[in-house]
Amino acid sequence: MAAMASLVNGERAVVVLFVARVVYSLPFSLLCHGLSLSLLALAALSLDVLADSSNSFSLFKTRPGASSGILLGAVTLPALMLSKLTQMLRAIAMKEVEVDELEHLTMQYWATSACCLGVLILLYVITWKVPRNMRPNSLHNTWHAKVSLSCIALYIVLCCVSLGTISLTGRLQYGAKVIVDDLSWVGSWEALLVTSGLVLYLGDMLAFTIAKASRLFITAEVVRYGSTRSEIGIIIQGMLLGLLLFPSVFKFVLQIWECLLSKANSESRTYNEIWKSLIFLSSFGFVMVGIIPSWVQFVQDFKMHPLLWVFSFVFSEPLKRLSLCMYWVIVICASVVRFYNISKNSKIERILLRKYYHLMAVSMFLPALIFQPKFLDLAFGAALGVFMALEIVRVWRIWPLGQPVHHFMNAFTDHRDSDILIVSHFSLLLGCALPIWMSSGYNDRPLAPFAGILSLGIGDTMASMVGYKYGVLRWSKTGKKTIEGTAAGITSVLATCSVLLPVLASTGYIVTEDWSSLVVAVTVSGLLEAYTTQLDNAFIPLVFYSLLCL
Repeated sequence: MAAMASLVNGERAVVVLFVARVVYSLPFSLLCHGLSLSLLALAALSLDVLADSSNSFSLFKTRPGASSGILLGAVTLPALMLSKLTQMLRAIAMKEVEVDELEHLTMQYWATSACCLGVLILLYVITWKVPRNMRPNSLHNTWHAKVSLSCIALYIVLCCVSLGTISLTGRLQYGAKVIVDDLSWVGSWEALLVTSGLVLYLGDMLAFTIAKASRLFITAEVVRYGSTRSEIGIIIQGMLLGLLLFPSVFKFVLQIWECLLSKANSESRTYNEIWKSLIFLSSFGFVMVGIIPSWVQFVQDFKMHPLLWVFSFVFSEPLKRLSLCMYWVIVICASVVRFYNISKNSKIERILLRKYYHLMAVSMFLPALIFQPKFLDLAFGAALGVFMALEIVRVWRIWPLGQPVHHFMNAFTDHRDSDILIVSHFSLLLGCALPIWMSSGYNDRPLAPFAGILSLGIGDTMASMVGYKYGVLRWSKTGKKTIEGTAAGITSVLATCSVLLPVLASTGYIVTEDWSSLVVAVTVSGLLEAYTTQLDNAFIPLVFYSLLCL
């Protein structure tokens, strides 16, 4: 009874319901994949319970009041990939896509699952490497550890059997992804989700590069890559890769400069800061304007410089796209100035202040997604690049913007941000952008691209505001989430969908939405928002998107 009681937890119950829904909806041809997801979820559940009932993982810091989140972090991306596989099978049945796309997506599923499995294996090893006085000795903790190890072993066997039936087409990509994914884990389950997702997205650059190089230097087509990417997708991939690698390049250049700078000739601090800023700008320009565009041009065979291609794309419909840009600038400037003044002069809780940015995201992204979806793809990439560049400037305190940006961002931080990185704005932007990016190509679920905007901009915002002002009945004794807020969030999303579907139908979308499935998707994602103690901006849109794709 004690072992069963330890499993009862709102977040775990919702995640198990989510996994069960995904597995139940799988076609027979994906039975092996569904079984692997079930084993992964069971292993993660056992380790999740073990982490919360012992001190085995005490070396990993978590936010005060937050659970380990092992189960949610381990199953979200694999479940998402299974939902995409289900959607891809429907496309193949209708002869909308080639079989190569299915093989490519299958390898992405196994790469993602292997990444999560590697983390679980590491956690299991850590459990038995801790000092004896911290080791779980009780019977039910030992039982959880044994269950986790058994599921891990069965998963490995199942993975080997399944990969043995897949053609050599994607194996090079799989190997590269697993190696990089395993290195991407940094000890936080939210970081596991973000870094694994980014590596999965950016890892295509490595596969594309190897495939292109093999065609140039080897006469036979030894490496065949079974997926294609649009020009916008490749440009965004290259830009994000450059921004992720740039801090290492800048640190290396800065160390060389400091070695060359004689201490005897060192001037005032301001003078050194100016030189540091100049080195930053020159290094940034060299990487982002020279190296990365050259790599992108090599991979995609652009007939012009990628930056010139971006300008050409924007000015191909100047009236619509420039007007949209002006509208975004006006909304951003007005909202940022207003909310920043409120944050300094009012005692309003920061969690509510941050929800105003969710509403701002709805007002910006919803019209663009309906009328200019391709341009919105590019705009999301540009916005993410600006956020990353500003975060680099803030962390390194690059003169003259570093300190002002730091003070401004601190006005909107809370306990969910770390001492070094501020990630809330990244999670909001990615939460809205990822469903849209993942819906590129074949998509027979018109609401799927809106998963982030609906769940974060509408559902999460209404749940917080209504719960804060009118909430009385709490989901748990220790939590702040209320039943009234969750009901408001679910109802608001369903009401928005009832308005959005006719609008999409009038613009040419083929609307075939099943309302029973939609209600399940909205309810499960709403309950996850109510129970989870993790960074919900990262998880809720992916869970909602996965359920919408089924």
